[in-house]
Amino acid sequence: MNIKDWLGIELPIIQAPMAGVQGSELAIAVSQAGGLGSLPCAMLTPDMIRTELTAITSTTSKPFNVNFFCHTPPQANAEREGVWRTALQPYFAEYDINADDIPAGPGRAPFSHDIADVIEAFRPPIVSFHFGLPAPDLLARIKGWGAKVLSSATTVEEALWLEAHGADAIIAQGLEAGGHRGIFLSDDLTTQVGTFSLLPQIAKAVNIPVIAAGGIADATGVAAALSLGAIAAQIGTAYLLCPETKTSLVHRTALKSASAQHTALTNLFSGRPARSIVNRVIREIGPISNSPPEFPLATTAITAIRSKAEAENCADFSPLWCGQNATGCKEISATDLTRELSPAILKRSV
Repeated sequence: MNIKDWLGIELPIIQAPMAGVQGSELAIAVSQAGGLGSLPCAMLTPDMIRTELTAITSTTSKPFNVNFFCHTPPQANAEREGVWRTALQPYFAEYDINADDIPAGPGRAPFSHDIADVIEAFRPPIVSFHFGLPAPDLLARIKGWGAKVLSSATTVEEALWLEAHGADAIIAQGLEAGGHRGIFLSDDLTTQVGTFSLLPQIAKAVNIPVIAAGGIADATGVAAALSLGAIAAQIGTAYLLCPETKTSLVHRTALKSASAQHTALTNLFSGRPARSIVNRVIREIGPISNSPPEFPLATTAITAIRSKAEAENCADFSPLWCGQNATGCKEISATDLTRELSPAILKRSV
């Protein structure tokens, strides 16, 4: 399948949506360069989404992707929250934080009709999801304006489920990928496998396009993904040092250090497993703990400590999202990086 015919993009590069470290500026740069820029919306209010989409559509006529989470919001559980805050109490004391002053509440909202009302006016051509798919009526709304729907699968079983429930393409997310795992049919992390093991299995199992994600950091990796059946590669970590991102100073410093060679899946920052550079809090109470409440309720309490630490240029309590291969991180424009990631560059260099 030709990626230009299917998604309307010139290059087989999809910029991974990275909530918390980017906005419309990165998405615009990637789309303008010929790839597919993505806007992560899970941490944005409807008004913020409207502002970002206005910026994108007023700047570029190229295709772009908007991304949402599909989790079921959990019920607040005072007992579970108490266990979590007790685990964090030594750090509250260290930073002179009164835990009673920290409000409880979610850090990320799932896709809803209220959000659909906002984005429908912009008719984004591609809408992607993490943790499954939205309810059938929401999916029908998206497809009603002609958008293609992508969603992440971390196993063949999840890929088949997504195909059966209306996804137009599968993002095969390998174990190497930074940020949140897209796992949604199970919480068993032993089911998670690497990108280049997962990709050909999913490509063989489904009859819709497959996109590779996880550990792909350069044009050679993209070419390898295409050779194994992908129509494109979704890349996130390599963009984290680009000036168009909002990556924090402590995060940038970690990405440029030897620390980036040591990552782990951890549930400490949100309640769901996500890959981060290993730091103090991961070493001391993680990486996987039974203490955090359900996603995304774990976020609020640890963010209070993170804010204090980052004010002192300390990354001990920050979610330092990073894939297992940070070698592609470059402090160059996202436009230049997108073009460098294209396999076409390999043909020109021969």
